[in-house]
Amino acid sequence: MTPRDAADNSPGNSGNSENSGNSENPESSGESSGGGRWSDLDRPPLNATALRRGLVREGGLWSEVDVVQRTGSTNADLVARAEAGKAGEGAVLVAEEQTAGRGRLDRRWTAPARSGLFFSVLLRPTDVPVARWGWLPLLTGVAVATGLARAAGVDMALKWPNDLLVTVGDEERKAGGILAERAGDGGVVIGVGVNVTLRADELPVPQAGSLALAGAVSTDRDPLLRGVLRSLEDWYGRWRAAGGDPVDSGLQEAYAAGCATLGRRVRAELPGERSLVGEAVALDGDGRLVLATEDGVQEPVGAGDIVHLRPA
Repeated sequence: MTPRDAADNSPGNSGNSENSGNSENPESSGESSGGGRWSDLDRPPLNATALRRGLVREGGLWSEVDVVQRTGSTNADLVARAEAGKAGEGAVLVAEEQTAGRGRLDRRWTAPARSGLFFSVLLRPTDVPVARWGWLPLLTGVAVATGLARAAGVDMALKWPNDLLVTVGDEERKAGGILAERAGDGGVVIGVGVNVTLRADELPVPQAGSLALAGAVSTDRDPLLRGVLRSLEDWYGRWRAAGGDPVDSGLQEAYAAGCATLGRRVRAELPGERSLVGEAVALDGDGRLVLATEDGVQEPVGAGDIVHLRPA
């Protein structure tokens, strides 16, 4: 169920997080974490210098990469930095640990220090109609799943709208999430959280998973993060070049190919304590999930929690 990008068709080729070096007084990590780089051989800290060297380049999307030791929420920090005019497009903020990470509906996202990828990016797609910005979380899902499939060797699937799934044994489990927030005029901060080395006894809930539990061939977070951000740069560039058109950019097709929700019977828990049960049959041009109900009606869902139901 891993999404494929257009490059896969050429010859030879689904928490969350947030951060910024100022708003919640995070501790800067620089090149190493407290206790020395090898204080935890299973979970070494990220190498900020190597990440900048590999990602920040002239003409590229990523303009700065900051790694902090600990903060509340990378999204909250980067939104604050953007609104204060202290961050431009392509700013990346990574935290080794988050104490107040958030998912959708302000749900808490917690994980041990250095056990995952917890980061946020600032995008300014001002040349794309605002009506198409709703595709950005879905685009990020495709990019993260594609990047991690290549770098970690783990087949990932997407649960609409913002969950990253892996298979542990024969169970489908959530290993990550995405959260997008507006940041002033023309800015969007997208937070990503992915469990990388979380062990079974560290899972916050039995339904959670991690790349390690899914049999990843690599859990080295430096190449994993580089792979994800390069994939995101690629997809974002294609989407912008197509004026945000999900068909012309290949985004709609790629998301549908990797979406574990499509073709399944689901329950959509909607705002106002309303729920809707039906088969998820398509994504429409606005990125909404289309449900075919038992009444024979096809109804698009633009917001809500989706529960995958077992076959009747």
